[in-house]
Amino acid sequence: MDPRIRILDRPGRDRLGEGPVWVPERGVLFWVDIEAPALNWLDLADGAVGARPFPEPLGWIIPRAGRRDFVVGLKSGFATYDLEADRLAPIGDPEPDDPDNRLNDAKVDGAGRIWAGSMHQAETVVSGALHRLDPDLTWRRMDTSYGVANGPTFSRDGRILYHSDSAARTVYAFDLAADGALTGKRPFLRFPDDWGWPDGMTTDEEGCLWIAHWGGGRLSRFDPAGRLLRAIPLPVPNITSCAFAGPGLDRLFVTSAARGAEHVPEAGALFELDVGVAGLPPRAFAG
Repeated sequence: MDPRIRILDRPGRDRLGEGPVWVPERGVLFWVDIEAPALNWLDLADGAVGARPFPEPLGWIIPRAGRRDFVVGLKSGFATYDLEADRLAPIGDPEPDDPDNRLNDAKVDGAGRIWAGSMHQAETVVSGALHRLDPDLTWRRMDTSYGVANGPTFSRDGRILYHSDSAARTVYAFDLAADGALTGKRPFLRFPDDWGWPDGMTTDEEGCLWIAHWGGGRLSRFDPAGRLLRAIPLPVPNITSCAFAGPGLDRLFVTSAARGAEHVPEAGALFELDVGVAGLPPRAFAG
């Protein structure tokens, strides 16, 4: 394996690792295991790791600006979570008419709004959507008809939102207005069959997108025109997401899944990559 790729030494592996997020105020990288379900964390200063079980599938966790608690995406909808007290408080379910759906993957835009996708839990129905959670804790459905909604990220200037339908092997781009309106939906990338399926993604300081390949065993970097610049193979088939972390935002952490790859020893590991470029500063939810 490339010496610039490190596997975090920790007990166990993630059934479905996802949603890495760097919280600089804590000096901690958080990520989830959707199917355990559990919240995981890594203290970058001392290397300490931890995990906490959740009562239902947990798709993502995002810090709240100026507060110690978080917003999380669950099967039952949006909720706040106090880590120290281990206390969940519901905000609301954006899809009460789709009880077999769950929230899956989310990011915060420059105005402090959360953009979160959803999907059918069993992945047998095209019932996913893209939702926007505003700082006043109200939400709006912004797009529909996703098989597996995945990987929101934004252009460097914040004017483009990228969002995937993994089931359709397509990454879409939208024009994002200052008021949160979306227009101009168009395909940004279509993954060939031998690439696997596009999963989670992030944006670096040069405006390029890093996209995880579920079933493709790699992480790829694309320029803003959608041209492939670099592909980094990893020793597991199901790569799920990625996030830059650390004081210099120059440590790229990559999640993976043991699901469907139980025979692969490293499947479900958290990887750290040195890719020679830094990421954009993480954002907290403004609500």
